[in-house]
Amino acid sequence: MSKTVRWGVIGLGFFGEVHADTLAAMPGIELAALCTRREHRLAELADRYDVPGRYTDYHDLLADESVDVVSITTHVDDHRDITVAALQSGKHVFLEKPMARTIADCDRIVEAAGRSDGLFMVGHVCRFDPRVAMAKQAIEEGRVGRIISMHARRNLPRAIGREVLNKISALAGDGIHDIDLMLWFSGAKPLSVYAQEVHPGDCKYADGGWAMIRLEGDMVGVIESVWHLPDSTPYAIDARMEIIGTEGALYINCGQAGLEIHDGQGNHLPDTMYWPQVSGERFGILRSELRYFANCVAEGRTPDRITPKESRAAVALVAAAEESSKTGQVVCL
Repeated sequence: MSKTVRWGVIGLGFFGEVHADTLAAMPGIELAALCTRREHRLAELADRYDVPGRYTDYHDLLADESVDVVSITTHVDDHRDITVAALQSGKHVFLEKPMARTIADCDRIVEAAGRSDGLFMVGHVCRFDPRVAMAKQAIEEGRVGRIISMHARRNLPRAIGREVLNKISALAGDGIHDIDLMLWFSGAKPLSVYAQEVHPGDCKYADGGWAMIRLEGDMVGVIESVWHLPDSTPYAIDARMEIIGTEGALYINCGQAGLEIHDGQGNHLPDTMYWPQVSGERFGILRSELRYFANCVAEGRTPDRITPKESRAAVALVAAAEESSKTGQVVCL
């Protein structure tokens, strides 16, 4: 990289900390600023990473002219206002998915991105997974022929659900990954969706959901996202996808860690791919995604691994699925 990219992180929950931890050890990047409304949390992480810029108001961070890029890792309901303000300030913006809660909010963000001098990308980390990227390559090479069916599951233990389900539903929080991948793999426009959700837990949003999507070109896709696996489940995620074409099929397994640890606490399959911590440093797919965006910033190159239009399309399809689950009716797009 031709210069050091000075990076700030807005929002210091679990994933904001993962961003900070990853960025702090990356060559060519300086973790220059952190922002959260919680002063004790700000001091904890800023002291840990020796970060000079410490802010409890994101407007103050955005006014810091020494910061080139911001990661926005806040609650989804805060995405629109913070992202629009960041883009208007001229910052380069890496926004964690989903882009926003509603299509209208996405449109505000896309409009601001179009007017901004800063680069903008939504973090759909699965597109940077080499297993997924190789599947996309195989599809583009015609190795499975024309896609006719896709089925994805992305299920999590209840303990994770209890931490997240007051913020977002399983279908919106994780189903959006596979919705985005299906649109990416097929290149097809969705025509309709029918969805059902289940809500056995006590949190605000539904613990699980299924959605069946009809796409142009005589294709169907099925999304399964259930955050209600037993807490004794030895893995953090069961994520698999089957893609059937006229000439072949693809099977992607993103739940296999490749490592099993058996100890006095039971059996564990730790994350070895997305943001594992090895010898005190974060590696994995998130790091690759952040490196990609940092390279785009350093080179002045518009990110094209995922576009704002594609990210908006995933939100629109999730919104239609949630509408279908409420009404019990097929929603046409």
